[in-house]
Amino acid sequence: MNFVCCDALKLSTNFAVRGHVHGHDEVEWEMPLLGSNDPPPVEEISGRAPVVLVCDHASNRVPAMLAGLGLRPDELDRHIGWDIGAAAVTRKLAPALGVSALLCGYSRLVIDCNRAPSDPSSIPTESDGIAIPGNANLCSPGRAARRAAIFDPYHAAVARRLAAVAGVPALISVHSFTPVMNGVARPWHVGILWDGDGRIAAPLLAALGAEAHLTVGDNLPYSAREPVGYTVSHHAHGKGLPHVAIELRQDLITDAAGATEWAARLARVLAPILARAEIYRVERPAR
Repeated sequence: MNFVCCDALKLSTNFAVRGHVHGHDEVEWEMPLLGSNDPPPVEEISGRAPVVLVCDHASNRVPAMLAGLGLRPDELDRHIGWDIGAAAVTRKLAPALGVSALLCGYSRLVIDCNRAPSDPSSIPTESDGIAIPGNANLCSPGRAARRAAIFDPYHAAVARRLAAVAGVPALISVHSFTPVMNGVARPWHVGILWDGDGRIAAPLLAALGAEAHLTVGDNLPYSAREPVGYTVSHHAHGKGLPHVAIELRQDLITDAAGATEWAARLARVLAPILARAEIYRVERPAR
């Protein structure tokens, strides 16, 4: 399958593409990145509490016009395409806590909503040893079209939800991680990622650590102290809002039963933490 790069970009999510059609000379045509049968770039769940959940890697969908990025469905179903189980947990956790949630509607391989657009990994050409044909040699207008159609609407929705909270809101990011990476088993059932602001993270680590048979990672298997993530940094950390990122091991939340169990556990331990009025204040990070 041949993927063509756009030569020009309109100021909307439509862009012009040059290519050959049925053997004719090169022609130019205009088409939207998201078609009428594509879902919106963000799924929103309403809640009343001053807390917003986000799930950046909720979906493995690819816009129809990108033809699956040249990947097989089973490749998109793998962890490279999305955070397996994270969306299911988020959809159950939001109503359990009575909070709002926003879930990205497209695969991290189309554009990663948890990376700055300037980051080379924002639209990867390879992931975990698998080449992404639809991302190879992508031109700047092509990258801009994906940002305009998916990344910008998603982050605008997050910003609106946070701004709609009367007072100081809190942000909780939900992700998942593979049970094995590079042949090494990861023992943690859950990881809590934080960088300096322990208002939610510290009591959450203590509460989960008190749970029998749980191995809890403190900035493991990833660390918020070596940040590459965009969402928490952009919307919360840099603005002094209370926040935390939660990483769940994928084999524990792959099916509905596991997602339900973990959503219930997180709701139980988070509810008393989020009920503390003292966490809802602006605390600027130390420079």
